[in-house]
This record gives sequence, C-alpha cells and structure tokens, in this order.
Amino acid sequence: MTDTALPAVPADGFGEWMARRLEQIEVFLGANLPADAPAGLGEAMRYAVLDGGKRLRPLLTLAAWESVASPADPAADDPVWSAAGSVELIHAYSLVHDDLPCMDNDVLRRGKPTVHVCYGEAQALLAGDALQALAFEWLVAPPWARQHPALAVALTRELAVASGAAGMAGGQAIDLAGVGQRLDQPALEDMHRRKTGALLRASVRMGALAAGAEGAVLAAVDRYGSALGLAFQVIDDVLDATADSSTLGKTAGKDAAADKPTFASLLGVEPARAYAQALLAQALQALQGLPAQSTQRLAALARWVVQRPY
Repeated sequence: MTDTALPAVPADGFGEWMARRLEQIEVFLGANLPADAPAGLGEAMRYAVLDGGKRLRPLLTLAAWESVASPADPAADDPVWSAAGSVELIHAYSLVHDDLPCMDNDVLRRGKPTVHVCYGEAQALLAGDALQALAFEWLVAPPWARQHPALAVALTRELAVASGAAGMAGGQAIDLAGVGQRLDQPALEDMHRRKTGALLRASVRMGALAAGAEGAVLAAVDRYGSALGLAFQVIDDVLDATADSSTLGKTAGKDAAADKPTFASLLGVEPARAYAQALLAQALQALQGLPAQSTQRLAALARWVVQRPY
C-alpha cells in the first residue's frame, strides 16, 4: 500500500473536521486503488469508488478511533486507514452489484451513471468482485498487519461477518424476497440491520478495535453502531419517498416503484422520522459510557445521519 502523506486535521468544529477527514480518505483511496488492473478493470474500480459518496462508513471508523485513541491524527501507516478504506470498498462493491440489472437495475448512483451503464454488466460485476477482494487485502497485506496479526484477524473477521450471509448479503437476499410483500416492523428491522446496519456497525467497531478498544468501551461503541445503522436506513427510506433524484444522487422513489417494504411505507413518513429520532437518542445514550470529549465526532455524525438532506 502507498504510504501517502495525509493532510492534517485541525482541532476545531465538526464541519472542518468532516471536510479534512474526507480529504484524507480521498487521498488514501486514490493512492491505493489500482489504476493498472488489466483490460480496463482498474478504471472501472476507480470509477466505482472515487469522486462521490458521503464516505459515512470511513468517517465513522475514524471517529470511533478518535473516541478510543485521541483527537489527534493517526499516523499514515496506522491500521485505522486500512480499516476505513476497506469498509468503503465493501460499500462501493455492494452498490455496484446492487445497481446491476439482475438486482435493482439502476442507472444513477452518486450523481453519475452507474458502473454497468458506463462499462457494461460483465465489467461491473468484475469490478465489484475485485473491490471486495481488495478490501480484505488492505487488512492483511500492509506492514502493520504483519506486526499485529491478531488485530488484522479481528478486523478481517468484523468485515467478513458484516458483509456476508449474516450481514449485508443476507439482508439483500431478504430484501429481494420481500418485494411485493408487507413485512411487519420486526422483520423489516431484521432485514435492514443486516443489509445496511451491519456494515455501519462494523465500521464503528473496526475503528475502535484499531485503537485498542475492548470490554465496556467496545460494547458501548457497538450499541452506538447498532442504533445508528438502523437510524440511517429509516432516514434513507424517508428520503427515498420525499426527496428528488438530483438531491439524492440516485434514483428517487425506486423502492415504492419496485413495491419494496420500507419504514416510510410501513409507518408513514412522519412516524418514521420520529422513530429515527428515537434511534438517535439510543445511539447518543450509548456514548455516555465514554469520555464526553472523545465522543464529540461520533455524536455529531449520528445527528448528521438523522438530519441529513440527502
């Protein structure tokens, strides 16, 4: 992996923190995503990941690291960068596959044409496959992983469980099977805790693990991630029902058009918003077991998730 100098983060407000962390994440991704993979594969991979997206998952990873370690910058070779990058690669691969004609058949993602629209279905499938593999390579190949093999194993396990049958892939299978059906709230929550929530929860846990968290600290971070993961999906359902495509950067209203069960359709838009607020309160409550100053970024990210306009 490239040891690229990362711009420093000033110790000021949340907006400045987010802007600088986003810059650092983009530098890391751009430096370490391959451009020379054969037959145009590298180009498709970089198109799928770079220049778009909220980067919420790596932001959560970095904020969780700060909550355990310190508000200072991690070193350029710190494991947290591998963790933050790998969760973004898994997220990006899932979007590439989710947009394919055999899944959601979508043509717009992150404000630009989807990967299969630009590169064809076969190349999009391969790009997603390669991004998934690269995510795990980033957790086992760097020098830090050889120096701290137990941490590399722990991070790899977190990401594998979150992205597999018990997590994201299993949730997507439930989602596809639920088209045209009316799931009750417990079933809908189970689906989204897997499909969306598992990777968000893993993002937080991996950041904390990279900083050495264990015991009560890791448990508190875990409760935060679990509540936030579900809150994100509740608001995502609300935005799909109320925002337009130019605001979202993806096709609005596609869940309703596909007759998919959502929190907005099950509860109604305003009750769904209220439920997201209740989940936000749960996430913030979970942070009270940690030093207040160290959790400012996690708290701010949770509020941003629930209040975001897109």
